[in-house]
Amino acid sequence: MSRWLACHGDSIYLDELIYQPEHSLIQQSVESNKKRIIRANGDGFGLGWYSHRALPGYYHDILPAWGDENLRSLAHHISSHRFMAHIRQSTGSQVSRVNCHPFVLDNWMFLHNGQISGFDQVKFTLVRQLTEELFLKRVGTTDSELIFLMMIKNGLRIDPIAAINQTLYEIEQAMEDKSITGPLKTSLCISDGEQFWVVRYSSDHQPPPVFIQCSTNKTILASEPLDHSDSWQKIPRQTITHIVNHHCTQYDLIID
Repeated sequence: MSRWLACHGDSIYLDELIYQPEHSLIQQSVESNKKRIIRANGDGFGLGWYSHRALPGYYHDILPAWGDENLRSLAHHISSHRFMAHIRQSTGSQVSRVNCHPFVLDNWMFLHNGQISGFDQVKFTLVRQLTEELFLKRVGTTDSELIFLMMIKNGLRIDPIAAINQTLYEIEQAMEDKSITGPLKTSLCISDGEQFWVVRYSSDHQPPPVFIQCSTNKTILASEPLDHSDSWQKIPRQTITHIVNHHCTQYDLIID
């Protein structure tokens, strides 16, 4: 399982969440390595952040996050009011920078934990649904990047809720056509630089977890709580959570 976090609110230095909490993203990756999990979170990492400039910045590398001193230095010096971080556990695609999250296109940023079961069987069908322009934007080999581009194709810039529903529907239809019985699993976070859309969905009703912590000056989203406080709440499964400023609205996913 990949692990991720996202935050918006008052500007903070990135290491305040990536390194400093007792169960920080880095600590989670270290623990997975020490426990000798078969697929530890050592398949690369990425940061994406918004600033006063029009387009977000990002940094990807294939080194395990726990051993990269460049990441430690960048996180210590970069401050942002809205950012994402992701430590990767590959579900089959190669370990490379272009496969690291978050994926960025113009002002949009996207990260994902989960997988399309039988992806190799449906990949051709799904890629063919992209426009030529979006097909040429695809630089990696992950199902995650393809999900992002499909959402843009389906109108993410205009109606994100409808685009998310339509994309998950198209993926499930392709899986059904190929008689794939494994699930589509998604926990994902999307931003246009002003808002977040957070999805927790699985066709077997067992999606990866996403937790939220809200305070007066920031909202934090994470695949695992960053500490042991009781302020973390699990986002309901099969939902889209839309976050503007610190106001959250939840929508049921309609996949039909």
